[in-house]
Amino acid sequence: MRKVCVVVTARPSYARIKSVLEAVRDRSDLELQLVVGASALLERYGPVIDVIRNDGFEPDAVAYMVVEGENLVTTAKSTGLGVVELASIFERLEPAIVVSVADRYETIATAIAASYMNIPLAHVQGGEITGSIDEKVRHAVTKLADVHLVSTEQAAERVIRMGEEPASVFLTGCPSIDLADRVANDRSAFDPFTLYAGVGHQFSVDQDYVVIMQHPVTTEYANAAKQIDATLDALTRVRVPVFFFWPNVDAGSDRISKRIRQFREEQDLPHVYFFKNLPPEDFLRLISRACCVIGNSSVGIRECSYLGIPVVNIGTRQQGRERGPNVIDVDSSSDEIVAALERHLAADRTPGVHLYGDGKAGERIAAVLATCELSIEKRLTY
Repeated sequence: MRKVCVVVTARPSYARIKSVLEAVRDRSDLELQLVVGASALLERYGPVIDVIRNDGFEPDAVAYMVVEGENLVTTAKSTGLGVVELASIFERLEPAIVVSVADRYETIATAIAASYMNIPLAHVQGGEITGSIDEKVRHAVTKLADVHLVSTEQAAERVIRMGEEPASVFLTGCPSIDLADRVANDRSAFDPFTLYAGVGHQFSVDQDYVVIMQHPVTTEYANAAKQIDATLDALTRVRVPVFFFWPNVDAGSDRISKRIRQFREEQDLPHVYFFKNLPPEDFLRLISRACCVIGNSSVGIRECSYLGIPVVNIGTRQQGRERGPNVIDVDSSSDEIVAALERHLAADRTPGVHLYGDGKAGERIAAVLATCELSIEKRLTY
């Protein structure tokens, strides 16, 4: 039985790979090994490991690898610490193949550790173009990876143009779309206030509401506070209820978090409620019933394109990424944010598109992981 080691290191990473974990676990020819680390272990971001366990997955190892500070220096140091911790874990678990997800600093730590240990590496969501440091990380992981599990046709073409063997590139779709597909037509009663603890003023979820999720842009680290201030200012002018989510653990996150806390204490708006994190399906249930999503999270580009949810995408964090007709791009300007929201609210919704997949990516990825051949030297052959 082939050991497949999946490394989950953050809130978005779990949502991006959950359906793969399920599909690998359910196959008789694969043994799932799960490593949970970094911000997925930290209380102030969720903690995601509790969600993972509640979903029936028990980690085979945990990796504490986040250096406190959430700035450029600590991000680099956390990457190095991740390589150290994950190398020791891989030595103990002896996986046949390691799976790394997307484009975070923990992703490249996973890729480096596996590559230098001659363990074949599978990379999910390679070949995409975005802004910030994420694109550099993603392309670097592509060059370290042996199997490329891409979400779109353009991504597949881009990976091949980077010099990767075409036979190693598999167009599987994005696993996060699998979860979006599960909730797309779910209109059962759902009250996040009674299910999950947050802070703010409750309101009826049967009315129109907005979801805001904004993360720091690492290459614009010095502007993180200014950028979130524009969004918070727009929030005071929004006339519909708002669910506001905490940012990811990236350089600049502490600046954004500080501004949000100050805003929450000073403004105390009656139509705003704050969450740290929700389990993936329930988060998407909340998204699927929103009248608009505002911010710079990739959920607005990926899952919302499938669900047909209007999106106001702020700034450069998703620059260059393929997007559907549901997205309006704006700068970090409160006037532009409010104008884009009003434009969405006045218009008919665009239908969802299958740009990033059809809801079956997890099964396809598990099939690839089961059938690719491993040589004695632990190198992949095609």
